[in-house]
Amino acid sequence: MKRRFLQTGLGAAALAAVILLSLGGAAPTAAGAWPDPVVDESPAPGRHTAVLAGGCFWGIEGVFEHVKGVSAVVSGYAGGDAASATYEQVSAGNTGHAEAVRVTYDPAVVTYGQLLKVFFAVAHDPTERDRQGPDTGTQYRSALFYATDEQQRIAAAYIGQLQAAQAFPRPIVTQVTPLTGFYAAEAYHQGYLARHPDQPYIVINDLPKIAALRQELPGLYTEH
Repeated sequence: MKRRFLQTGLGAAALAAVILLSLGGAAPTAAGAWPDPVVDESPAPGRHTAVLAGGCFWGIEGVFEHVKGVSAVVSGYAGGDAASATYEQVSAGNTGHAEAVRVTYDPAVVTYGQLLKVFFAVAHDPTERDRQGPDTGTQYRSALFYATDEQQRIAAAYIGQLQAAQAFPRPIVTQVTPLTGFYAAEAYHQGYLARHPDQPYIVINDLPKIAALRQELPGLYTEH
């Protein structure tokens, strides 16, 4: 579906109508303020990484580039093997990969749990199984790829916390799975949102996420 939006000659208004139809209704909203994670890592200075998947990596990358304490975000593929980590193969939906991002951050500024808060609150809809908005297929699934036992523990605890708080009207379907490899996507995908801010797909699907980050989680937002 993403490629169809890139190739279509429809105007932005028509594209918006198509996307609303494909969504089948409005996305879930939080029931009140977003909770801070009860279980989290130590806020000690360092250079840690987190691998997250929640639909097209253009938007996820764009969101985390605006999070305080994040020094780098790379779009790529996780969940499959190196041999099949190409956009053409992953787009077929049968490689086991998800479009993902690798976030490099300083826990003294933003912790793994706070990154998860951004992930669930504004970066994507964790109640959609194998899709996000107009994009469908297992490559667009919601997933947290943990590199350590601590990340697994924090992720499982925060999902449980959100479920207990009934933060969404539907169950969270986010997978919490071991990270077996992360493979950077092709160069033309890196920084895609920043380089194409006027593209209809970006305007309709991704820029609202950054606006939501700024509005709903201002303490974690940065302009850079």
